[in-house]
Amino acid sequence: QVQLVESGGGLVQAGGSLRLSCAASGRTFSRYNMGWFRQAPGKEREFVAAISRSGGDTDYVDSVKGRFTISRVNAKNTVYLQMNSLKPEDTAVYYCAADNGLGPFVVPSSASNYDFWGQGTQVTVSS
Repeated sequence: QVQLVESGGGLVQAGGSLRLSCAASGRTFSRYNMGWFRQAPGKEREFVAAISRSGGDTDYVDSVKGRFTISRVNAKNTVYLQMNSLKPEDTAVYYCAADNGLGPFVVPSSASNYDFWGQGTQVTVSS
Protein backbone atom coordinates (compact mmCIF):
# COMPACT_ATOMS: atom_id res chain seq x y z
CA GLN A 1 0.00 0.00 0.00
CA VAL A 2 1.24 3.47 -0.84
CA GLN A 3 -0.37 6.86 -0.32
CA LEU A 4 0.28 9.66 -2.78
CA VAL A 5 -0.06 13.40 -2.19
CA GLU A 6 0.32 15.88 -5.04
CA SER A 7 1.26 19.53 -4.67
CA GLY A 8 2.46 22.43 -6.77
CA GLY A 9 -0.60 23.17 -8.85
CA GLY A 10 -1.94 26.65 -9.35
CA LEU A 11 -2.81 29.41 -11.79
CA VAL A 12 -0.22 30.44 -14.36
CA GLN A 13 -0.21 32.45 -17.57
CA ALA A 14 0.37 30.79 -20.91
CA GLY A 15 4.08 30.31 -21.49
CA GLY A 16 4.77 29.97 -17.79
CA SER A 17 6.05 27.05 -15.76
CA LEU A 18 4.99 24.94 -12.81
CA ARG A 19 6.57 22.02 -11.03
CA LEU A 20 4.28 19.39 -9.57
CA SER A 21 5.43 17.12 -6.78
CA CYS A 22 4.03 13.81 -5.62
CA ALA A 23 5.13 12.55 -2.22
CA ALA A 24 4.67 8.87 -1.47
CA SER A 25 4.37 7.18 1.87
CA GLY A 26 6.14 3.98 2.79
CA ARG A 27 9.61 2.57 2.32
CA THR A 28 9.04 0.78 -0.98
CA PHE A 29 8.74 3.77 -3.30
CA SER A 30 11.61 2.56 -5.47
CA ARG A 31 9.60 -0.56 -6.37
CA TYR A 32 6.91 1.47 -8.16
CA ASN A 33 6.79 2.78 -11.66
CA MET A 34 5.20 6.22 -11.42
CA GLY A 35 2.92 8.14 -13.72
CA TRP A 36 1.18 11.47 -14.13
CA PHE A 37 -2.29 11.74 -15.62
CA ARG A 38 -4.63 14.66 -16.09
CA GLN A 39 -8.34 15.19 -16.49
CA ALA A 40 -9.95 18.29 -17.93
CA PRO A 41 -13.64 19.10 -17.34
CA GLY A 42 -15.86 16.94 -19.51
CA LYS A 43 -12.94 14.84 -20.75
CA GLU A 44 -11.54 11.44 -19.92
CA ARG A 45 -8.43 10.99 -17.82
CA GLU A 46 -5.37 11.28 -20.04
CA PHE A 47 -1.87 9.86 -19.69
CA VAL A 48 0.79 12.57 -19.42
CA ALA A 49 4.09 10.95 -18.43
CA ALA A 50 5.59 7.92 -16.74
CA ILE A 51 8.93 6.97 -15.24
CA SER A 52 10.37 3.58 -14.39
CA ARG A 53 11.41 2.49 -10.91
CA SER A 54 15.04 3.41 -11.45
CA GLY A 55 14.25 6.56 -13.39
CA GLY A 56 16.08 5.24 -16.41
CA ASP A 57 13.05 5.06 -18.68
CA THR A 58 10.44 7.71 -19.34
CA ASP A 59 7.49 8.16 -21.66
CA TYR A 60 5.31 11.13 -22.57
CA VAL A 61 2.14 11.84 -24.45
CA ASP A 62 3.00 13.58 -27.71
CA SER A 63 1.31 16.84 -26.74
CA VAL A 64 3.76 17.48 -23.89
CA LYS A 65 7.01 16.17 -25.37
CA GLY A 66 9.70 18.81 -25.22
CA ARG A 67 7.75 20.84 -22.65
CA PHE A 68 7.26 18.52 -19.66
CA THR A 69 9.86 16.47 -17.79
CA ILE A 70 9.15 13.69 -15.32
CA SER A 71 11.77 12.81 -12.73
CA ARG A 72 12.04 11.10 -9.38
CA VAL A 73 14.21 11.06 -6.28
CA ASN A 74 13.78 7.70 -4.63
CA ALA A 75 15.61 8.80 -1.50
CA LYS A 76 12.89 11.43 -1.02
CA ASN A 77 9.97 9.20 -2.08
CA THR A 78 9.01 11.89 -4.56
CA VAL A 79 8.21 12.13 -8.25
CA TYR A 80 8.11 15.46 -10.09
CA LEU A 81 6.57 16.86 -13.22
CA GLN A 82 8.30 19.98 -14.51
CA MET A 83 5.95 21.77 -16.88
CA ASN A 84 7.31 24.51 -19.13
CA SER A 85 5.76 26.54 -21.94
CA LEU A 86 2.32 25.86 -20.54
CA LYS A 87 -0.71 26.25 -22.77
CA PRO A 88 -4.37 26.81 -21.91
CA GLU A 89 -5.09 23.26 -23.12
CA ASP A 90 -2.88 21.96 -20.29
CA THR A 91 -5.54 23.10 -17.83
CA ALA A 92 -6.70 20.06 -15.85
CA VAL A 93 -6.55 18.26 -12.56
CA TYR A 94 -3.24 16.41 -12.48
CA TYR A 95 -3.00 13.04 -10.75
CA CYS A 96 -0.01 11.07 -9.60
CA ALA A 97 -0.22 7.28 -9.79
CA ALA A 98 1.87 4.29 -8.75
CA ASP A 99 2.23 0.98 -10.57
CA ASN A 100 3.44 -1.91 -8.44
CA GLY A 101 5.62 -3.14 -11.28
CA LEU A 102 4.10 -6.58 -11.52
CA GLY A 103 2.80 -5.91 -15.02
CA PRO A 104 4.73 -6.14 -18.28
CA PHE A 105 5.26 -2.42 -18.83
CA VAL A 106 8.23 -0.44 -17.57
CA VAL A 107 6.53 2.89 -18.21
CA PRO A 108 2.79 2.14 -18.35
CA SER A 109 0.60 4.64 -20.18
CA SER A 110 -2.77 3.09 -19.38
CA ALA A 111 -4.55 4.11 -16.21
CA SER A 112 -5.62 0.50 -15.72
CA ASN A 113 -1.99 -0.45 -15.02
CA TYR A 114 -1.80 1.78 -11.97
CA ASP A 115 -2.74 0.60 -8.51
CA PHE A 116 -2.65 3.72 -6.36
CA TRP A 117 -3.72 7.30 -7.04
CA GLY A 118 -3.38 10.67 -5.41
CA GLN A 119 -6.20 13.13 -4.89
CA GLY A 120 -5.08 15.45 -7.68
CA THR A 121 -3.90 19.04 -7.95
CA GLN A 122 -5.48 21.71 -10.14
CA VAL A 123 -3.44 23.37 -12.86
CA THR A 124 -5.03 26.33 -14.62
CA VAL A 125 -3.31 28.07 -17.53
CA SER A 126 -4.76 31.40 -18.57
CA SER A 127 -4.44 32.77 -22.08
